[in-house]
Amino acid sequence: MKGLLVGLIEGGKEEVRESLEELKELVRAVGGNSIGYILQKRTSPDPKYYVGAGKVEEIRQVAEGTGADVVIFDAFLNPSQVANLEKAIGKRVMDRADLVLEIFSRRVRSKTAKLQVELAKLTYELPRLYGRGKELSRLGGGVGTRGPGEQEAEIRRRWIKKRIQQIKEELEDIKRQRREQRKKRESSGELKVVKVALVGYTNVGKSSLLRVLTGRDTFVADMPFATLDTKTSARFLFPDIKILITDTVGFIRKLPPELIESFKATLEEVQEADIILHVIDISDKRWLEKVKVVQEVLKDLSADTKPVIYVFNKADRVVEREEDIKYLTEPAFMEGRAVVVSAQKGWGIKELLTAIRQMVEELQEVER
Repeated sequence: MKGLLVGLIEGGKEEVRESLEELKELVRAVGGNSIGYILQKRTSPDPKYYVGAGKVEEIRQVAEGTGADVVIFDAFLNPSQVANLEKAIGKRVMDRADLVLEIFSRRVRSKTAKLQVELAKLTYELPRLYGRGKELSRLGGGVGTRGPGEQEAEIRRRWIKKRIQQIKEELEDIKRQRREQRKKRESSGELKVVKVALVGYTNVGKSSLLRVLTGRDTFVADMPFATLDTKTSARFLFPDIKILITDTVGFIRKLPPELIESFKATLEEVQEADIILHVIDISDKRWLEKVKVVQEVLKDLSADTKPVIYVFNKADRVVEREEDIKYLTEPAFMEGRAVVVSAQKGWGIKELLTAIRQMVEELQEVER
């Protein structure tokens, strides 16, 4: 895939460039290559093309000249915009949702995650079928009749609706099974179980942190969405307390609404958590903006009032020695508890475990 990226400047130019850099990483995650990007400043998106008609012609010429085989828009396009753009540019057109869904469909392993991704893709495809039938068929039929393309689109629509219902029922069954499994875990003898969820922007090192905290072997890669399946591991911090630590899918700005909706079963682990570890890449210059993105998602999940420990990871990228961690000022920007670590080097892990233990004791005090 050779992709030409397109973005709209409605606010700050720097914010748009940051979003396009993230889009570039998403292209890399599907094995593609970004050959450049085109920006246009507008007060609002064009209803027909998203960008202006003149800019569409520029995109067509640049795509033709550079040999791009796909044009990727840093936005969520509606079905008619995609159809209009493909017709005008003569290339395949993708939006941010198409790219994210493609990554998810390639990476998922568990049955649950596969169902969730299939649900998201079908939910996104359904509205795009409306109107496409007429484009597929311009032949035959009188007034009130349908051409072959429209009939084909209608059959596909019916199948998608039926499949969506089947997947939702399967996911509800999985949710029930998970609730029963949690009850069994929590009711095993006198053992106290504390649930901890790792959350954070994508590629902040959550999987590396899970591996260090629990000793569990997990897949780690320097790219967006390296981990898509929920993973839960246990650790004993006290003789009578078991900590269940769950890694969750990383968040990004402009996450497709269909994905948020379809991943309820995975994100339910966040809703069930007693403590949230919000992992942050301290070496990222725009870390504070990404923290706000994650906080907004937590708010959408009604999980924004849970106890949080902010874990500033990747400290080895900004200081050379573990003892220099104490000079880093980023934690001062956060309200509440914050710890600086390097999951890669093992720095600050004792301090993190101490912070978790203190929070567990506080929760126990509240329960008494």
